[in-house]
Amino acid sequence: MMPHKKNLSFWSSLRFRLLAGTLAWVLLTIIVAGWGLDSLFKQHMMQQVRAELTLHFNQLLSFVAVDANGKVSVPHALSDARFDQPLSGLYWQIDQLDEQGQAETTGLLRSRSLWDNVLPTAGIGNTSAALQEFIITDADGSVLNAVGRIIQPEEESSLPLRLVVAINHDIVALPAERFRNMLILALTVLAVGLMVAVTTQVILGLRPFGRLRKSLADVHEGKTLHIEGDFPAELEPLVNDFNQVLDVNAKVIERARTQAGNLAHAVKTPLAILSNAAAKEQSSFSALVKEQVAMAQRQVNYHLARARAAAAMQASSSRTPVKKSLEALIRVMQRLYAERNLDISLHLQEDNCTFRGEEQDFQEMLGNLLDNACKWASHAVSITVVSTQNEIVITVDDDGEGLPETQQDLIFQRGIRVDEKKPGTGLGLDIVRDLTDLYQGTVMTATSSLGGLRVVLRLPAAN
Repeated sequence: MMPHKKNLSFWSSLRFRLLAGTLAWVLLTIIVAGWGLDSLFKQHMMQQVRAELTLHFNQLLSFVAVDANGKVSVPHALSDARFDQPLSGLYWQIDQLDEQGQAETTGLLRSRSLWDNVLPTAGIGNTSAALQEFIITDADGSVLNAVGRIIQPEEESSLPLRLVVAINHDIVALPAERFRNMLILALTVLAVGLMVAVTTQVILGLRPFGRLRKSLADVHEGKTLHIEGDFPAELEPLVNDFNQVLDVNAKVIERARTQAGNLAHAVKTPLAILSNAAAKEQSSFSALVKEQVAMAQRQVNYHLARARAAAAMQASSSRTPVKKSLEALIRVMQRLYAERNLDISLHLQEDNCTFRGEEQDFQEMLGNLLDNACKWASHAVSITVVSTQNEIVITVDDDGEGLPETQQDLIFQRGIRVDEKKPGTGLGLDIVRDLTDLYQGTVMTATSSLGGLRVVLRLPAAN
């Protein structure tokens, strides 16, 4: 599922939009430019062909001679040598028409380049029109571009003549095709170069946003307190404003934590005085006072732990080595329950796994879990730590009597005590649950393989 999400994020990203828009515009521009250049070259070639044919036609017209007997001749050779080369692709032809304008003699005179062929010129020309352009298909199926017109010689006995000059269309088409192929190759190279340049420019232009995102991730994970690095002038004001917000937020949180600590000290002092005063008496009233004072102290400690964890999640870059903290807690529990001679074992997948949070909060959570396990265990308590890239999974097992599944979730509710015979207030595991929620972790129970209760705690890991 993760690659699919990455693909979705790419298709909706600013990088994709810039690349798609720019590359589409580059391709469209190159296609339009190629079509325009090809059309212009074709028009230029056709204009040259028309100019050449017109030149040859005027030369032919000037060379046509009609004697007194009406005999038509072309006494001079045209200047282009191709007219003398058989099947060269450049031809001229003179047809003699009758008085109605119908062909009386087709190919009366023709260039040597036609050899034995005759151009199918029927219907071409008009005595009242100027020089006209035509498309002719000869007997071999070749297409010819031609110009021609019908003239009337000045001699009275002469019949109308049709003069036609034609050139094979391949002579025009082949250069156009070669130009088109070269144009396609050149524009393809240009398109590839532009695409590489655009892609490089977009990637390099958006690289500061990647560094900004990484810096924000470091701030979110608590690795740094500010966005650090050099950014372009366009992003620098945004980075400065964001760092100012972080500074203000850190000051507000620090002030709140200081006030909470001051309040705790202010409350603890009168509570200590009441506790000492009640300890001097042995009446039922003094017992009630001591009980209520102890409950008030636990409540103060509980809410201070919540405030401390909330602040740590928002503004702290604290890291807590798991192995060191657990070994310290195990030593405390072994001294606390020394008379029971419990076997408390620790199993770590990695020795260097680190909790992303404050050490006091970690000890608060694991201390309550271990205290509860030792309280109910018969002989053994097992702690297993498995770490991944993003989280730490801590499993606490005991070999006690355990709990039915219907009662396992009740132990995390405030003030609930499953067995009133055991000492406690029912607040310890509730503190564990609230601190775990503040660190966006989870805590759950199950039946242990040792026979007692299993508690699985998942907390964020520091990368």
